[in-house]
Order: sequence, then C-alpha cells, then structure tokens
Amino acid sequence: MSTDWAKAEVFSAKMVWLFSIIVIVSAFGFWYWGKTTMAKAFVWPLVVSGLFLVAVGAGLFLANKPRISQFEQACVSNPVSFVHQELQRTTKSQKDLATVFKVLPVLLVVSGLMILFLSSPNWRAIGITIGLLAVFLMAVDSNTDARNTIYHEQLKSLSNEYGRP
Repeated sequence: MSTDWAKAEVFSAKMVWLFSIIVIVSAFGFWYWGKTTMAKAFVWPLVVSGLFLVAVGAGLFLANKPRISQFEQACVSNPVSFVHQELQRTTKSQKDLATVFKVLPVLLVVSGLMILFLSSPNWRAIGITIGLLAVFLMAVDSNTDARNTIYHEQLKSLSNEYGRP
C-alpha cells in the first residue's frame, strides 16, 4: 500500500515533467512562429512556468522515488513505528494540501483580474500563464489529495489493528 502510494507520486512527477515540456515547447513555438505582440508576450511567462514545473516535478520525484525502497525496509523492520510515522506525515500532507487549495484558487482569481483589467500584452500573457499553471496544479493536487486521503485512512485502519489509535 505504501509503495503503491509512492509509485503514484512518482507517476505524478512524470506527468508534471511532461506538462513542463509541453509548456516549454509552446514557449518555443510562440517565439519562433509568433508574429503578434501578444504571441511574443507569451514566451517568457511560459519559459518561467515551464522551468517552475520542472522544479516541482523534480521535487516530487526526488522526494518519492527513494521512499519506495525505504517504505519496504521500514515496514519490515518495524511496522508499528512505520505506520505511526506515515500517519503523522499524511496528516501534515492533508494540512499542506488544504493550504494549496486555498492559494491556487486565489492565484486563479488574480490571473483572471489581470486578464480583465491590464491591457498590456505582457501582463495578459502573465495572467493567462498563471491561470494555466494554477489549473494544472489543482488537477495534479486533486489527485494527490485523493490518494493521500485513501492512504491515510488505510494507515488509520492498520494503526487500529496494531492497537495504536
């Protein structure tokens, strides 16, 4: 169960990387083929958000790939302690995700306001790119939240079996 969760997180990292490649290739496309001021305005916001997504994907990958083998070892050596530690970690993750789901919608609103009220192509491109990034991260984090919730409930069930509420 724990290794499945970690493998799913690694898969999420790969999806973030795939999207980052799409965003960076889009920036290249706007740079190479874009003829209008608006098209040219997208280049840097897309490059920056693509690089940000590369970093997010790297963080997900580097945090979770080693966990696969660590989980196997920890579960075998001391399953009760492992379940307790994972319960604490998933509880913290639930709080972090609750914060993320407050911040990302605010970013989406800010991006919408930028698009509506700022007429500069650069600011509109930044607003559109921030909105794109917020929507994508909400989609990824929605799956992460669902996975974390299920995993947390499984851990609570195991903890009750071990006699530790």
